[in-house]
Amino acid sequence: MVKNIGLIAGNGRLPFYILKEARKLGLKTIVCALRGEAEPELEKIADSIEWIRVGELGRLVKFFKRENVEKTMMAGKITKTNLFKGEVRPDFDMIKVLAMTKNHSDDTLLGGIAKFLNEKGIELLDSTTYLSEDMLPPEGVLTKRKPNEKEIKDIEYGVFLAKEMGRLDIGQTVVVKNQAILAVEAIEGTDEAIRRGGKLGNGDAIVVKVTKPNQDMRFDVPAVGLTTIDVMIETGAKILVFEAKKTIVLDRAELVKRANENKICLMAKKI
Repeated sequence: MVKNIGLIAGNGRLPFYILKEARKLGLKTIVCALRGEAEPELEKIADSIEWIRVGELGRLVKFFKRENVEKTMMAGKITKTNLFKGEVRPDFDMIKVLAMTKNHSDDTLLGGIAKFLNEKGIELLDSTTYLSEDMLPPEGVLTKRKPNEKEIKDIEYGVFLAKEMGRLDIGQTVVVKNQAILAVEAIEGTDEAIRRGGKLGNGDAIVVKVTKPNQDMRFDVPAVGLTTIDVMIETGAKILVFEAKKTIVLDRAELVKRANENKICLMAKKI
């Protein structure tokens, strides 16, 4: 029986939600927090915490072994643009993982790390393991505003494009309007893709975020939250579509409230 759970924490609110739910189950929470990414407030709720730099894979394993962690999870984002600014210094174990991967795309790299952890006796669980059903909404419109017939056509077009981008492991989000693609998420992340596409759309842009085909739920699971809706408000985007039961929705009540106040449609779509 699992008595403790490890967490590799990046930025954002998701690590807090996972720790809260794990503690409800009586689990001891052991957090390996990424410097420059994870929130300092994690120290207040974690039973044990170690701060490491991105790339210090050997140190991560030593910490979890010392704390008798056999199962862990990944939660929170990493600012991927930092990977190209010389701020990451991979240790020997990370260099070995990099040498074994065919490329440095998200799926390939994270899959390599998961394999390495498993070889060390540490199982990587799905990121959604301890989340409530409320955080993974089923199909339906969450807001007062619903898409019209013209917007539904754009949504279908956006879903098709987003799945193709995911298949190529480029990104999970696209921004469309009038069945034209305005932005595709790449290494800059969802928020910047929305900013680019929303401004080009000059209002009424539609944001579509989906899982990749054969999504590995252990890492890089799509998530939307208050930052997402704030960027949409900033750029005038009017509809956010995400994949039902496979997208993590953070701060749902406040998210829906802000969307309604700004006449934005939030839609969980079965794909």
